[in-house]
Amino acid sequence: MEATSLKRIKHGFTEIVNREMGLSSSKSFSRHFSASEVLVEKINLYGELNGHEGCVNTVVFNSTGDLLVSGSDDKHVMVWNWATKCKILSYASGHLDNIFQARVMPFTDDKRIVTSSADGQVRLGEISENGQVRTRRLGKHQGRVHNLAVEPGSPHIFYSCGEDGLVQHFDLRSSSATKLFQCFSYSNREPLNLRLNAIVFDPRNSNYFAIGGSDEYARVYDIRRCQLDASNISDTPVNIFCPRQLVNFKHVHITGLTYSNTSELLVSYNDELIYLFQKNMGLGPSPLSLQSEALQRLEEPQVYVGHRNSRTVKGVSFFGPKDEYVMSGSDCGHIFIWKKKGAKLVRLMVGDGHIVNHLEPHPYMPSFATCGIDKNVKLWAPMVSDAPALPKNLEKIMESNRQNREDQSRVSLTPDVIMHVLRLQRRQMFGYVERRYNRADLDSDEEDGGEDYFSGLSNDNVSSEEDPADSSGECKIS
Repeated sequence: MEATSLKRIKHGFTEIVNREMGLSSSKSFSRHFSASEVLVEKINLYGELNGHEGCVNTVVFNSTGDLLVSGSDDKHVMVWNWATKCKILSYASGHLDNIFQARVMPFTDDKRIVTSSADGQVRLGEISENGQVRTRRLGKHQGRVHNLAVEPGSPHIFYSCGEDGLVQHFDLRSSSATKLFQCFSYSNREPLNLRLNAIVFDPRNSNYFAIGGSDEYARVYDIRRCQLDASNISDTPVNIFCPRQLVNFKHVHITGLTYSNTSELLVSYNDELIYLFQKNMGLGPSPLSLQSEALQRLEEPQVYVGHRNSRTVKGVSFFGPKDEYVMSGSDCGHIFIWKKKGAKLVRLMVGDGHIVNHLEPHPYMPSFATCGIDKNVKLWAPMVSDAPALPKNLEKIMESNRQNREDQSRVSLTPDVIMHVLRLQRRQMFGYVERRYNRADLDSDEEDGGEDYFSGLSNDNVSSEEDPADSSGECKIS
């Protein structure tokens, strides 16, 4: 261990000497240094951003990396100068339930922020020069909307996926959303709507995007094959990815996925593991037609172990200037960082009092932001510390996660239990709709852009149409 550390330090010293002698450029040095394992091992808590009154479900940097946007169960969006830990702006989003996703539209001077929520709405917040914020509804799903994906480089176009199985296309120059296609599960029986959790574009080729949801398959689509006139009845992927041992395994689903800068697809499964797929590891467009012999010949993806992803819809991220690392949160409240190549665990640290859900890497610097069940945003950067990169109880943490995951997978539900759960869910759903949503108000809004909300600058002096009976700020695990 000491010999390995000494070798890494010596390599870092050589890099510094080469830069000082002009043998390597400052940009090259920055990239090498940011990717160094020594630096990653020194990542620690830099600070916290406090202001939300509920769980923080989403954090995202703007394109230049100087601002951070967060969204919460309190239905507010906040804009931060993360370096100084100062809140610049806070506004009521107009959502009627927890905000799950926020995205800053590029090339808009950070004045346009799109959000999605458990209420099924997709909304736009437009920030004026005087700090006033006008929000309006752009579209709606019949169910929760966990994820939005902005078309790379576009200030106008983004996509949403929802638990209703729909993928919708939004163009901010238009007044309405377009239903792109409906996604169904693969089955020899009657197909069912797929509840979608994640959508992401390939940064190397923005014609391709991937989605994942309530089955084992990550689907890749070519946007050029999708009809924007809402004529598609079902989805037509160009490729599908799944670990071969999970094909036709009906007890897992995808909570998060992301692309690397070289088009590798990283997929996180609920109560399973994280897998890294190369482009040549696809099953083709129809997994049901794949013969078992062909399936066995497929190269196996890299797998990352140690965490647990069960209680919430967790994301997964790359980290490093060339995506040299993989990051995930966990039900145990820890942040896991692995080397992408070889899947060696290099850093483990406590990231939340309960569960870490989302990790957002800075676009240029060796730092990132996280959120989870705690009511704040946490910032992480290399810091001087005597804390070990891996805690002494590492094996205990990982074994506990493994045991809990395996115990969960062994749970068998009888038909009576299943029917009881379904009845409870149905009763809860109707009570929820009656309590939280006045359907007459929502449905009168149609899909023409919806109602407008206006908010002032910071301090939350806003006119909000929230349900006062549901302002407790208590976090809900969903």
